[in-house]
Amino acid sequence: MTWINNIKRLLLAGVFLAIQLNATAQNFLGKNIKLALYSSTPLEDIRAVSNKCSGVIIKERREIAFQVPITSFEFDRKLMQEHFNENYMESERYPQAKFKGVIDPGPDLGKDGVYQVTATGILTVHGVDKKRTIPGKISISNGEIQVSAAFKVACVDHKIKIPKLMFTKIAEQINIKVEGKFNQLK
Repeated sequence: MTWINNIKRLLLAGVFLAIQLNATAQNFLGKNIKLALYSSTPLEDIRAVSNKCSGVIIKERREIAFQVPITSFEFDRKLMQEHFNENYMESERYPQAKFKGVIDPGPDLGKDGVYQVTATGILTVHGVDKKRTIPGKISISNGEIQVSAAFKVACVDHKIKIPKLMFTKIAEQINIKVEGKFNQLK
């Protein structure tokens, strides 16, 4: 009787695997997405880039999510990078920045074209969640999805403390640009 139970379990596992594979066929994964930040003041421009952002798009629910390790941002000067991680972002305490939202309007991800969209969801930076609507563009060509967005993040919205003396060097709002490629999970 145990061999019949084993066959039933094997068939059940096969059905679940088939369902899972069908579900993932509608998902898209982005690795090494470029996320850049820029702060401009009369005294100094600050630039940093991370190519370690990852993301996922779930077609059926029009969901999109990104996350980036804070320590992955590279600055022109190491001292800026050190201050960013230790004094402002407290990277050991808050190691990730994240966004999870819904794309609207939901483009047909199976059809080539360029779509202006917004993603409404929660942006988590420095441990603080903030509801945001972020404009962006989705370009689709031969099953590959290219996503780009540009928006600003106010330091005060995420309780990032900047000493008054530093406001001449660090802007109150930081410009963010995201660019990345997503491929369908197979």
